[in-house]
Amino acid sequence: MFERLAAYLDSIRARDPAPRSRWEILLYPGVLALGFHRFAHWLFDARLFFLARFVNHLSRWLTAIDIHPGAKIGRNLFIDHGFTVIGETAEIGDDVTIYQCVTLGGTNPTNGQGGKRHPTVGDGVIIGSGAQIIGPIVLGERARIGANAVVTDDVPAGATMIGLKARSTLVPAEEWLREFIPYGTPCDEPCEEIAAGGGRRIEQLEAQLAALRDELAQLRAATPLEPVKRSGTDS
Repeated sequence: MFERLAAYLDSIRARDPAPRSRWEILLYPGVLALGFHRFAHWLFDARLFFLARFVNHLSRWLTAIDIHPGAKIGRNLFIDHGFTVIGETAEIGDDVTIYQCVTLGGTNPTNGQGGKRHPTVGDGVIIGSGAQIIGPIVLGERARIGANAVVTDDVPAGATMIGLKARSTLVPAEEWLREFIPYGTPCDEPCEEIAAGGGRRIEQLEAQLAALRDELAQLRAATPLEPVKRSGTDS
């Protein structure tokens, strides 16, 4: 048990440079919330729904993280900071990182039946701050969800999603990612340029504009303006 706990704390330390020791990580709200959830989920599986909800509410009050007792969570989940909501039928794989203010939300089926309403998150996924993942969709393994992205469709494995509504940068994570990308948001040029050719296109337009300005300045220098003649009689 202690070896598993130590391995879990070390997995968080590998993704967060702030803590100086394992003891410090034990005070993280995400670690406390996950501990409460393990107990609440055990009560939920035992059909002790009221007690499970009681533990859930206590955890939310202490950590500002709301994880429904029915959610299924794998190993080494790291919730960095609070104000995160994880719905009842959400399923989270191993080594997932979720930053603050993220929602794994559900849809309301028109037939009134519960069923699978929340996302399924694959192993190694990173979800940036403020992202909203809505509905019974699947985030493929190693997917990166950028900050404030709104995702309502399935995400391929290794894809990076940005924007509202989120779009793929079309750059597989394994092509440029070394180890870990904080907040799931790429800050380097490979994603930005390939997303829509935006960076290169802007540079081309700026170069064309500069050339036009130079040409206009040369024309003005070669053709001095003549003085404007006034009509009528000067008094």
